[in-house]
Amino acid sequence: MLIGLTGTPGTGKTSVSKFLERKRHWKVIHLNEMIKEEHLYTEIDEERDAVIADMELVRQRLKEMINGKENELIILESHLAHYIADIVIVLRLYPAELKLRLEERGYSEEKIRENIEAEALDVILVEAFEWCKNVFEINTTGKSIEETGQHIEKIVDHILSGSEEELLDYKPGSIDWIDLVP
Repeated sequence: MLIGLTGTPGTGKTSVSKFLERKRHWKVIHLNEMIKEEHLYTEIDEERDAVIADMELVRQRLKEMINGKENELIILESHLAHYIADIVIVLRLYPAELKLRLEERGYSEEKIRENIEAEALDVILVEAFEWCKNVFEINTTGKSIEETGQHIEKIVDHILSGSEEELLDYKPGSIDWIDLVP
């Protein structure tokens, strides 16, 4: 089973997935790393300090990796995961807090603005709805990696047990940053 962990850059995907990898021993594919390491991109956007993923190559590579492991739980961690997985968990973060995290990473002002606007406008959440069967949402604002991990564990455990109806707290739509858009 492939579950996507997605969200705007800076919302905590990598940190929490590494935590869950250690704690639960879940198989995690860090998609952004794989794209860069295996050159699964069409070009390098120097201005935005990013690579443009070749999603067809990415899908093909993931099929190879997952082949024969259909009964194994695999977490696909990336801001692109919702383009591939049918079930996704979208991590959200209050834009002012997101801005601080991205500044700490040394992102350019333009890249910071682009990402906080995307978060405020629910861009990844909307895309997830367009591409995925099941979408869940977690507000990571003010939460530790461990707390966020507990929320993800609850969602995954309920999905695996077939009791998704108990996950109403994670149904998308409760987080709204739109008032923060200038």
